[in-house]
Order: sequence, then C-alpha cells, then structure tokens
Amino acid sequence: MGQTHSDEKRAPPSREEVAKVLANKFADKCFTSLELYSFKEVFKSLADLEQNVRHLKEDTITRFLEIPDVLGVSPVIFQMVSYIGAFPFLRDAPAVLGLEEMVMVITIMTDRYQRVLAKGAADRRKLLFKSLAVYDRKLSGPTSNDKSPVANGPEAPAASSHASGFAVDVAGDDEDELGYDDEDELVLAAFDSLDYVNVYKHGDGPSADSAMIPADNFRKIIMLLLLVAPLGAQESLSSYSNRVVGEELEQLTVAANCIVASFLDVEQSPGIKFPRFNAIIPVSMPFIFSGFTPLFEHFLFSKTLDFHKHIGDKPEASTLPPELVQPLLQDKGSILNLSIMSQLSFFIPGEFLFRKLRLLYSGDEDGFSMGSFETKVFNWRAPTILLVHGTCLPDETQYRTTGAETAFLSTLPPRRFPSGNRGTGEKVTFGVYLSQPWRHTHRECFGDSDSLLFQLQPMHDVFRASTTYKDYASFMKPSASTPLGGVSFGCPPPQHTQTYRRSSIIPVGPVSLVMDSSFEFGCFTHNYTSRGGSAFQGSAARKFDFQDRFEISSLEVWGCGGDEEAKHQAERWAWEAREAEARRRINLGTGDIEADRALLEMAGLIGGNRSGGSMM
Repeated sequence: MGQTHSDEKRAPPSREEVAKVLANKFADKCFTSLELYSFKEVFKSLADLEQNVRHLKEDTITRFLEIPDVLGVSPVIFQMVSYIGAFPFLRDAPAVLGLEEMVMVITIMTDRYQRVLAKGAADRRKLLFKSLAVYDRKLSGPTSNDKSPVANGPEAPAASSHASGFAVDVAGDDEDELGYDDEDELVLAAFDSLDYVNVYKHGDGPSADSAMIPADNFRKIIMLLLLVAPLGAQESLSSYSNRVVGEELEQLTVAANCIVASFLDVEQSPGIKFPRFNAIIPVSMPFIFSGFTPLFEHFLFSKTLDFHKHIGDKPEASTLPPELVQPLLQDKGSILNLSIMSQLSFFIPGEFLFRKLRLLYSGDEDGFSMGSFETKVFNWRAPTILLVHGTCLPDETQYRTTGAETAFLSTLPPRRFPSGNRGTGEKVTFGVYLSQPWRHTHRECFGDSDSLLFQLQPMHDVFRASTTYKDYASFMKPSASTPLGGVSFGCPPPQHTQTYRRSSIIPVGPVSLVMDSSFEFGCFTHNYTSRGGSAFQGSAARKFDFQDRFEISSLEVWGCGGDEEAKHQAERWAWEAREAEARRRINLGTGDIEADRALLEMAGLIGGNRSGGSMM
C-alpha cells in the first residue's frame, strides 16, 4: 500500500533514441563548432531526399572523396561506411547514411571516438574487419532448417550496398570466427558512456562459420590505402591522379599484392579470417588505416566557407601551383618509389617519410663498395632506411655459373631451411630501418630497440627488434682479423661467436640479413623454431623456418630527415674535402716536392710504406 507509479522503472529508450544521443555526444565532443557547422553544410549539399529522409549514396561519397574509378573500390568503401554507420547497433547494418549515421562514420574512421570512448576503446581493428568482411553460408555447408534461396542458392543476389564476391546476408558479424563476444569493447564502451550497458545486450546471434574479407576486396582497399597514405589535411586526392595510371598504377598493384600475400595465398583461400588479420596488422602494419583520417576529414571542411575573404575580393587560387608543391619523393632511386614509400608508412610513421627522404647512397650511382657506402652514409645524423633488391639463387645442387656465387655460399653455414619464396629467379626486396647513425663495428653492434628488419617483396613482413639481444647492425670492412667483412643485421660480431670458430664462416643469426663486403650477394635467414637468441623477432605471418640466398642487383640507403640533417651532412663532407686537400698540399718548406713526398713516406703518412703513423 502507499506505493505509486514513481517506483516503476522507466522504459528504456528506443534504439533510434540511443543512436541519436550517441551521435550528438560524438558531434559535441569530437568536432569543433566550425567542423560541425562545415559538416552540416557539406551533408546538406550532398544528400539526396527520399521519403523525407536525407541520406548519402555510394556514388555521392565516391565523387566527394574523389576516389579513382580505376581502383574499383567504391562498393567496398560503401560497405564499410554502411556497416559503421549502424554503430553501436551493428546487427542493424547496413545503415541508411543520414546525418547522424555519418557522424558515427567520420568519428570512427578518423579515430576521434577515443575522445569519448576512452574506456576499453583504444582499438578499432575488429570493427574495421567486420565492416569489410562478408558472411556466406555456402562456404560453411548446408544448415538445418534453412532453405532460404538467398542464403544457399547459386543465383543468390548480393545487396547493392555490398561489394561483390560472396552472397551476403549478414555483414561479417561472426562471433565464432572473430573469437570475441558480439559485444566487443568498442560497442560496450559506447553503451557505457550512455549508461545503457545493461539495457542493450545483443544476445546470441545467428551461428556463423565463415566470416572473411574476400581477397579481391582486400586488395582494392589496400591499393586505396597506399594511395591515400601521404594525404595531408584538406589535401585533394585528385592531386594524386598520376599515381593511378601507367607505370605508377603497376607499382601500386605490385605493392598491394605483396601485402595481400602476407595474409593469404589467393590460390588456396578465397578470403582473410579475423585471427590472421588480428595477428598480422599490429606487428607488420600498425599504421595501415592512418590514411582514412585525412580522407574522411574532408567531410568536416566546407569549400564554400572562407573566413579570410571579404566582400568585393577577387577569387584567388586556394592551392599552390603544381610546380611549387614539394614532391613526396625528391630523389629518384632504383628501388624506392611512391608505392613502396606508402608501403613503408604502414609500419614507419609517415612524418618520417613523405617529403623527408633523401637518397644518401645508391649502388647504381656510387658503386657497390663499402668505402663508397661509408663516405655517403656515415655522416648522416638521423635515422636511415636501407633497401636491397635481388634475385634468389638456385640450390647448391643446381648448376652454378660464377665462381663468386660459389665462394659466397661457402661462407654460409650449410643450408638447413627451404626458400621462403617460390624458388630460383624470384625477386626479393629486404630492408632495415635504423634510428641510430651508422658506425664501424669493433667489439659490439650498433642500433637500438627501434630498429626494424623487414621484407617488402614478394611478401610484406616486418621483424621487430628484441630488447634482450642487441646485435642489431654491423658494418665491418675486411681485414686480417675479419677477412670476410660485410654488412649484417641480427648477426653477432665474428669475435663474439662461439658457434663458428673459423673466420671463413659468417655467424648467421636466427633472424638476420647478411650482405658480403662486395655487395654482390646477400642472405636472409628466418629460424622460427629457435624462438630466441635473436636481435629480431620472428614473423607473425610465416611461422616456419626459411632462408633466401640472393644475388644483389640494387642497394640504396635513404636518410630520414629534413634540411637540418642535410645541412649537417654537407658541412661534414665539406670539412672532409678540405682536410683531404690540405693533406695533398702539405709543404714542408723545402720547395722540393719530391723531397717532401719522400719525407712523408718515411714518416708513414702517405705511400706504400705507410705504417699506421708510428713515430717509433
């Protein structure tokens, strides 16, 4: 008695109300007032009105973002945004892309959601996978009590908002394959921010045995990500139109295929499952989705707004002429191109690369010698990237054409592992990122835990530095104590090894790259089963042992830095040139050049009698 209706619990808000509240919270916390105003102006100018609902269509988004038609990626992008637009009620995807849904898309695609969903929401990787994935029951076999022709028929039509390749009936919502409950951290954090975490539970969804990203769709999205990787704030994607034609397009395709190869063998699997996606991305390409931020921030900038204009002003060009824009890559190399630079930006921050790289050394131009390498590279006081390209050698049992090839192989331990590629004649590209300046190796190697050993072709792979073992990089010219010499990464210095006592055998590390002193041959070793004792960690994509022995065709080193680093290097080169000239012009005051030369030779400073400068 005495109880009133005030004790009764209020009915929970509808899904539409929850989504609207979250969208308003995103807009308020993640956008500035100017960005929000610009976004509404952009949306109003782009949206179609159907049944009193304003929304964006696929071709509208494609045109606005200036996505090239040649990539064929527009349906894939529309599938992504239609799925993310349904956030946090992802089972309702695909969403109609109204104003509130686009707020969700932009907030998540630009990583701004972390300003609101800090609790357990630091990673959008699972959500992006699900937005790209498709579900097809045909791949999992017949299901009892399910006779839907849409799900199982050979003529099953795909929804127009999804990319082709699979018959789609659920947009990749596969809790079994993903290895998580459907309420993932990002969704739970969204409900928690609104105090609705205990009200809206998705519950058990339909069982799914086959959620994956189709290989062709993934290749298309990778090509787009390579294209937008250097994109700056408010920079037009159409300014990169030259990268999707001719040779540039071929290079873009090659880089994308190398990346896709790290996820799957397209001849054996039609798509990428989440466990592999989730294992490879954070190790080999943690910055792969960074290009989405400047791309989708275009929605937050209205070209009709210019607060610097005054009434009566004549219109002016808003961008610099093409000839005044600094190119993404200032120097021309034989290995590095724009697509490979974008590929590097997937695991090296782009601010170190785009418009910052300078070609320090090129074997094609400067000669394949350690002396030339030292002269060009050692004075650079900032991080460097070494790239080496070559052709895989045949097995020892096959006919060998050069004695140099046989001599190099004799310096390696006996082959224990098969090739990591398709075999003889395969083109390979390896590389190393070093944050420390180069120096000669005496008692210990140089480098630090920021060092990276990687492969770019024919498969993208990154081997991160260990903090336990520190034999990161070695530069040793041949000498009486080290007759082999050369450049190596992940190998202990010869005087430290106890395994190979003969100075004629290179002490190859478990995960290592070795180049001989003539820069003619190289060897990459991946001893995965050793699980330790290496300066570099094993592959996340290839959990097996392999070794690639190759003939070097190109070698180059690029400096990461700006004008200050280049100025320091130029000053150092100038000083060394002056010192060398001064030594050549030494005059002891006798007036007799031949006599002066004889005295210098006796002192051991020049000529064939040089004894290291000893005055004894």
